[in-house]
Amino acid sequence: MLKRHLKWILPIGIIGLGAIGYSVVQMTKPETIKTKAVDAAPSVNIALLEPITHQVAITGFGEVAPLEVTALSTQVSGEVLSWHPNFVPGGVVKRGDILFSIEDDNYQAAVLQAQAELAQSKAALIEERAKAKVAEQQAKKIKDRQVSELYLRKPQVLSAEARVKSAQAGLKRAKRDLDNCKVLSPYDALVVSRTIGVGQFVTSGTQVAMINSIESAEIMLPIAGFDSPFLPVNIIGTRAKVLSKGRIDVMRDGVIVRDLGIVDSATRMVNMVVRVADPYAVDTKAAGLPFGSYVEVQFNGATIPNVFKVPQELVKGDRVWLVDENDTLYFKQVNVIRQEQAYFYIDSGVESGDRLVLTPPEFPQVGMKVSITGIRQPIGEPDDE
Repeated sequence: MLKRHLKWILPIGIIGLGAIGYSVVQMTKPETIKTKAVDAAPSVNIALLEPITHQVAITGFGEVAPLEVTALSTQVSGEVLSWHPNFVPGGVVKRGDILFSIEDDNYQAAVLQAQAELAQSKAALIEERAKAKVAEQQAKKIKDRQVSELYLRKPQVLSAEARVKSAQAGLKRAKRDLDNCKVLSPYDALVVSRTIGVGQFVTSGTQVAMINSIESAEIMLPIAGFDSPFLPVNIIGTRAKVLSKGRIDVMRDGVIVRDLGIVDSATRMVNMVVRVADPYAVDTKAAGLPFGSYVEVQFNGATIPNVFKVPQELVKGDRVWLVDENDTLYFKQVNVIRQEQAYFYIDSGVESGDRLVLTPPEFPQVGMKVSITGIRQPIGEPDDE
């Protein structure tokens, strides 16, 4: 009887234990995490293209050189008596400063002698004119045909007048020689070299020093071929900024004063000349710009209307990536007419309102669907500068 009941009880127990185990498993299993479908479209930022009017900035490099270089020579002979304290290599002298003096006793004596000769010749002229007047009065009593110019002393008067002019010229030369005993600086100058000293005897025509004018400096500025089309029509008088970089950066104002008028056969460049006033800042508080400095020169070129400003890294093989109204990628070929700093300037190939891709996918493809995550203001507005 017991065996018969066990046949029914055992299967029922097994089934119950299984049910209990399944319930425990369902209660302790982790919660199922619900995931959303992943959007495979890459994210990009875009900017709306708008045409701008661009003022071309042209940059060149050149060396600062003096406007005038003078080899000083003496015009009289004599012993050097003294020289200016700044008349040494590296010294700066002002226009009209006495650079050095030559012993002038002989030249003072020459002036006195010339003055005496002039006085004598004037006295002789007065005497001859008086004699001529007497002769003229006497000639009135003589028939005309018997009176000659020699009798009227006209040749003697002319000779006396010539001697006066000769004496005046001699006096002028003597005074000039006396003045030349003091050698003056012809302009504000930097002394490059000096070869005389006190007590030294110099002869007329001896070169004694080399000086450079510091009233103005000039910079020969080669203009690259790609910049030439963008030069202003009337470039003479264009203002420029001159920058010298070093231990202390120096910025000075300059002006383009002339075009050399030739194209360099080797480099195919044109050359402009930029002038800087008072390069050594003698009369101003500006920083000095020494001769020989290698400087950067910047000035405004022509104005280009209706161009698009695009960062260089976005132009690959003369094309840019855009996004259409369906948020898919496509590209356009463009024509770059100008490069400045980190930007290209494009005059054709794109239109106003085109949506330029600023952050293209790693491997962009035509027709690729993208997700736009940001829209910037049109490139070229003030915030982009």
